[in-house]
Amino acid sequence: MNREFSLAGLLRLRQLQQDQAATGLARARSRSSSVRAREASARRELAATDDPITSSASLRAVAAARSSSHSMLADLQNLTRLAEVDESIARAEFIAARTRSVGLEKLQARHDAEVSSADLRAEQSVLDEIASTLWHREDSQVKP
Repeated sequence: MNREFSLAGLLRLRQLQQDQAATGLARARSRSSSVRAREASARRELAATDDPITSSASLRAVAAARSSSHSMLADLQNLTRLAEVDESIARAEFIAARTRSVGLEKLQARHDAEVSSADLRAEQSVLDEIASTLWHREDSQVKP
């Protein structure tokens, strides 16, 4: 039996791909969380505007500010949707990379178990041979 796992190089490549996909997923989650937080903040600020209106100029200013805020909120909603799509894609890529790694990891574990088992069988065989030799030696010395 070959002591080295023959697919070790491919396994390292798959694990590297999995690590890269995990990094991409973490980045996408961070972006998505950041955009959601900005959207929530904009919503709170928009809802908290209770400035007193004392003239027609202040009414126009409040209307312009609200219009601008609504436009910004719409942009943030679009960014949120895009960030969620990016996160979903990154999650799918990570799952695919993980799936490709798992099969090879199981093969390596099975290979390692077989190598260990072969080592134990060889060691037991040597121990049996030593015990048998000693027994025959002691048996010959006892009989005159």
